[in-house]
Amino acid sequence: MTTTASLDFDHVELLIGNVESAADANAKAVRNTVLSPRFYTTDFAAMDRLNIESVRAEWDVMMKEYEGDNNHDHFQRDAQFAEEVKTLMPQLSPEMRQEFLDFLISSLTSEFSGCILYNEIRKNIDNPDIKQLMTYMARDESRHAGFINQSLKDFDLGIDLGQLKRTKAYTFFKPKYIFYATYLSEKIGYARYITIFRQLERHPDKRFHPIFRWFERWCNDEFRHGESFALIMRAHPHLLRGGNVLWIRFFLLAVYATMYVRDHTRPLLHEAMGFKSTEYDYEVFRITSEIARQVFPVELDIDHPGFRAGMSRLVELSIAHAKAKERGGVLGLIGQATSALGAVWTFGRLYFLPVKRNTLPSQIRVQPAW
Repeated sequence: MTTTASLDFDHVELLIGNVESAADANAKAVRNTVLSPRFYTTDFAAMDRLNIESVRAEWDVMMKEYEGDNNHDHFQRDAQFAEEVKTLMPQLSPEMRQEFLDFLISSLTSEFSGCILYNEIRKNIDNPDIKQLMTYMARDESRHAGFINQSLKDFDLGIDLGQLKRTKAYTFFKPKYIFYATYLSEKIGYARYITIFRQLERHPDKRFHPIFRWFERWCNDEFRHGESFALIMRAHPHLLRGGNVLWIRFFLLAVYATMYVRDHTRPLLHEAMGFKSTEYDYEVFRITSEIARQVFPVELDIDHPGFRAGMSRLVELSIAHAKAKERGGVLGLIGQATSALGAVWTFGRLYFLPVKRNTLPSQIRVQPAW
């Protein structure tokens, strides 16, 4: 049995695939898989009907922060950036290079997904509060995606963002699903980036690419985006009770499980930073769970033995599915079906584990203090 601690590059290569050309990079960004970031669309009329008057005071403070735009000059590469790229990139092993490229491509796709969604909402609604918010968030995500793309261009692997927008499939989500999933995506993005930044701040010798020096101020954009969705959900409390709590549990588990499996396809990336993938992921889960108490009435018990065993099992099944797909033929199809059913069963068992209950605080917003 393959365990998450014994992944080797043959297994990793099956899961992430090799990127050797710009065509490969663009194909990877366009492809939709269970683990890859997706592009979304939603019900614009429902978005237009949102009312945030009950959280107006906190909303107006947040809008002033967006308007102040303290990151307007942040996403500029300096001379040191170029020198570090020239010095450090040749030192990467071929295997490490592939993991880092996978990280950059999936990160860019995720950031650009937010940019497109927010911009489409902005264009299709008249609600002045939501329109203003979406304008600011699309601005931020566009900067993030463009900055990552510059680093891909250092490898001659830049993504054609216009082509990506036209060719990648879109998934329709109801607004409430957008709120749950995007809130978590933004907050877990903050937790991921700040955990990496703090680690490399303590161990600068492990900073193998200059992009990580930008992560602290960058992830504060992600944090504020999450705050925006927290305010929207708290302004519509029906989204946080009754049967919707079941949906919150689903999205918590889906986001955590996707991150865990995807991160365990990049063991060299985390080892280069001084992490083990499992330790890194549980630190990110811990931070995200603490933050999400501002809005979600439940949180996953990430220390439950069944939760940890289930997450490891999902990694094993993901590897088994990739190996079966590569094998092909009838046996390969049977293997894919078996591993897919195993993943559904494991996810279901994880879903029904006990959760922790939270009392929502009277003050909604929190500060990025991690």
